[in-house]
Amino acid sequence: MIKSKKQCIAMLLAGGQGSRLGALTKHVAKPAVSFGGKYRIIDFALSNCANSHIDTVGVLTQYRPYLLNTYIGTGSSWDLDSRDGGVAILPPYATETGGQWYAGTADAIYQNLDYIDLYDPNFVLILSGDHLYRMDYRKMLREHIRNNADLTVSVMRVPWEEAPRLGIITAGEDGHIVKFTEKPKNPDSNLASMGIYIFSKKILKDALIADSRDPESEHDFGKNIIPTLLNEGKRLFIYEFKGFWKDVGTIPSFHETSMDLLEANPQFDLMSEDFPILTHDDTQPPHFVGEDGSVERSFVGNGSRIFGEVVHSIVSNGCYVGAGAKVVDSVLLPNVRVEDGAVVTRAIVGEDSTIKAGAVFGSADENVEIAVVGDDAVVE
Repeated sequence: MIKSKKQCIAMLLAGGQGSRLGALTKHVAKPAVSFGGKYRIIDFALSNCANSHIDTVGVLTQYRPYLLNTYIGTGSSWDLDSRDGGVAILPPYATETGGQWYAGTADAIYQNLDYIDLYDPNFVLILSGDHLYRMDYRKMLREHIRNNADLTVSVMRVPWEEAPRLGIITAGEDGHIVKFTEKPKNPDSNLASMGIYIFSKKILKDALIADSRDPESEHDFGKNIIPTLLNEGKRLFIYEFKGFWKDVGTIPSFHETSMDLLEANPQFDLMSEDFPILTHDDTQPPHFVGEDGSVERSFVGNGSRIFGEVVHSIVSNGCYVGAGAKVVDSVLLPNVRVEDGAVVTRAIVGEDSTIKAGAVFGSADENVEIAVVGDDAVVE
C-alpha cells in the first residue's frame, strides 16, 4: 500500500546515546535532553521540519526511547499530526530473520525502507536529532533539484583547527563534491559535513541495499555511503549553510551554548518569531518569584518557584530554589530542587535532582570543570 505520494519526507536519527554528555544521558537519549528551559534538543529538528512544510517525519529511536516516544506522541505540538503523513516513531523491530539493533546510521535507514516506500517520495531528507540550529530545508531541496543531484550534503565552514575532528568535504567551484574525508590529519578544506543529507530516493535505496550486503561495511553514511557514491561517479553536491549550528553533545558545549542564550545578542535567539521553535509544553502555571527571591539575566520556566537568588542561569520548568539559596551561571533541568541555603555555581543539574540544604555544588573558578549531576540524584 502506498499512501499519497510525497515530494520529500524526513528521516530523523534520534537513537544516539550521547555518551559525551555523561550523566545527562544515563537515562535518556541525547535528543531527549532538556535544553533552554522549556525545550528538548529534538525540538529544533522537528521545528525545522514543520517550518519547512515537511509534514512526514520518521523518527528513528533506539537508546532508552521511552521518554522520547511519549514526548513526541502524535506530533501535534509541531503540527506534525496530519492524517496523510505526520510523525512516526520507528524503533528497531523483529523480522523473519530475527531483527537487530541499528548497526549504524545507514543501517537505521535501511531497516526502514518499507516506511519510505509507503510514501514513495522523490527525495529523502536525513537528519540528526541532536543539533541546535534553524534551517529551511526547502532551500536545500531547491538546490538539490537545480543541480539534478543524486545526493546533497549540507556543509558549513569551520575554523581550520577544528577540521581534523570532522568529516571534511572538498568541492569544486560549482559545488560538486570531489572528495570526502573523515577526520583528516591534513585537511585541504574547511567545509564540514553537518550530517544533513538529501538523497534522490532511488539512489538512496540502491546504495543502502548494496551496503547491507557488504560484511566489511560499518553501515555509516560518512564512512561508507558517501565514499561509495563518489567512487561510482554519482552527482554529489554541497549546500553551504551560513546560519548558527551547534553540536551540544559535550558538557562544555552544552553549558557554553546555554549561557550564550542569556546574552543581549545571543548567537542563537530563542525569541525569534520568524522561524519559531515549537515544543511539547506541559500545562504548568506561570513561574513565581517570592518576596525575597530575585532573578537576574535568566530564563525561568513555567511552574518554577524562586525564593532565593538566580543569576545568569537557566531554570527549567518545575524547579524550586529555596530561601537563601543561590544559583549562578548554571543550568537546572526540569523539576530540580535547590533547597534553602544551597549554592549552585557553574553547574548543570539533571532532571528531578535535589541539591540539599546548605550544600555547595560547583565552582566559580573557570579553570575547574563544569560540575554535573545526572537525573534523580541527590547532592548532600
